[in-house]
Order: sequence, then C-alpha cells, then structure tokens
Amino acid sequence: MNPTPYPQRTALGLAASGVPVLPLRRGKVPFGNCTACADNACGGRPNMKTPGPCRCPGVCHAWAAATTDPSVIVSPAWAAAWRRAECVGYHPGGAGLTVVDLDDADAIAWACETLPATRTVETTRGEHWIYRGAMASRNAVRPGVDIKSTMSYARYLGPGAGAMADLPDAVRALAVKEPPAARPAAHAVVVPAGVGGECPHRTPAYLARGIAMAEQRITEARSAVHATVYRVFLAVLSRHGRCGCLTDAHVSRLFTAAQAKGETARHCADAWTNARTRLGL
Repeated sequence: MNPTPYPQRTALGLAASGVPVLPLRRGKVPFGNCTACADNACGGRPNMKTPGPCRCPGVCHAWAAATTDPSVIVSPAWAAAWRRAECVGYHPGGAGLTVVDLDDADAIAWACETLPATRTVETTRGEHWIYRGAMASRNAVRPGVDIKSTMSYARYLGPGAGAMADLPDAVRALAVKEPPAARPAAHAVVVPAGVGGECPHRTPAYLARGIAMAEQRITEARSAVHATVYRVFLAVLSRHGRCGCLTDAHVSRLFTAAQAKGETARHCADAWTNARTRLGL
C-alpha cells in the first residue's frame, strides 16, 4: 500500500529533506533498465559499483537511480514510472542512513534485546530500525535480518516513531563476514543453559541493561502495543529465561511498563505465558 495516494508527491518531500528516492513497481522492486542501459551498455555503472545518474533520462540502474533532484523526479520519463509505481523507494546510504530490516517476530525480539533503540517503522511482516550513519549493505546477516544502506534501497513506509540513534558497532559488525566456526570436538558434552553452573551472562549490568531497554521499548510504543509487549517479553525470555537470573522484581517492572501503556494485568500474564510456551520454558 502506498504511504500516500500520490507517491510522486511523497518522493518530492523526501528529496527536499536530502533523501534520494526512486519509484518501485509491483513486488517492491525497481523498474528495469531501458534498452540503452541494459547490461550496462551505457557505460554508466559497471556492476553497479559507482553511484550516480547516467545520461539516460529513465529510471535505470536500480538503487543508483535514486535522486534528490526535483527536476528529475518530475521529468516525463520519471512521471511515466510514477504512474505505474506501487510505492516509493529510497537509498538509505545516500542519505547517510542504515536500515536494519527485521522480517519476523524472532528477528524483532533479537533486536529489542541486542540493539539500541532508534527510529522504528512498521513493515508488512516486521519492522525497519533506522540508524544515523551509512555502512556496507548485506542480506541475511542472521535469520530474518537484512542490512540496507549503501548500494541498496528500502521501501518508504512513513516517518516512523522514536528518536534516531547513531549507527552502533553491533550493526556494523553484522556486515563483516566471519570465517566458518570450528567444528566442535568429538564427544563434547553440552550442558543446557540454566542446568547447574553459573549464569552465562557476563555481568549483572548486562541483565539490568536488557531490562531497561525492554521497558523503554514498551514505553515508546506508539501503535500495536499488544504485539510490542509480546515481542519484548519473548526477547527477554529468550535471553534470560533459562538461566534463572530473572526475578519477580524484573518481571514486575516489565508488567508495570506494559500496564502504563494501557495493557491489563490479565493480558500481561497471558503474553508472558505465551512467550514462555513458545520458547518451551
């Protein structure tokens, strides 16, 4: 669904704020290159490594076609594309931004526990977390998580909610390809988390920070509060539910934050139980 019935108007507004835009057709994909630009016949961007417009007046070269020039956005060639466009795309890296694309509830739960809060935009299946700062893009950095920044595009779905944070090192590290993990030694004995031994977390401050971030995530919810509460509970339990470090005081803090957003005590209890059941706790 378009964020406005007039995607070209939305594009002009974004471009005026310094965000390079392009029209996206059905399937949320860019328009194909014209005949003159097919297979980089125009000599514009071999393998799409060099951003910037080519001499073609059309919407060619996918993310690299994104522009902030209003004369291009309203040109006849682009106007024809806007009439067929399903939505507006933008080049995050060109605006000095990075989008962490979270495709499902598990990915969102991971982000709630691991990454600093930032501006959040709801998507069809999950959320976009937008940070200030550009980096290399990379898909499938972990299950359900893609990074869209330089040499990539994202769909514009509205301004989102929350203050935008600086791009953290934790996100930059996701784009670094790690060597394959060494195969575990034969006959290694794996002790399930929470069964004897010490808590696997580094310091008590790690748990305290996680609970504080969970409270903040609930407090800053502007919509879909039910779903947000459940995802936060799921994130906390997935990280801390098996080692026995959660106390009644921690749980009470989360329930209090949820009830301050209008949730009932019954819903909080049900959401907590459902999250435990999903994780097999």
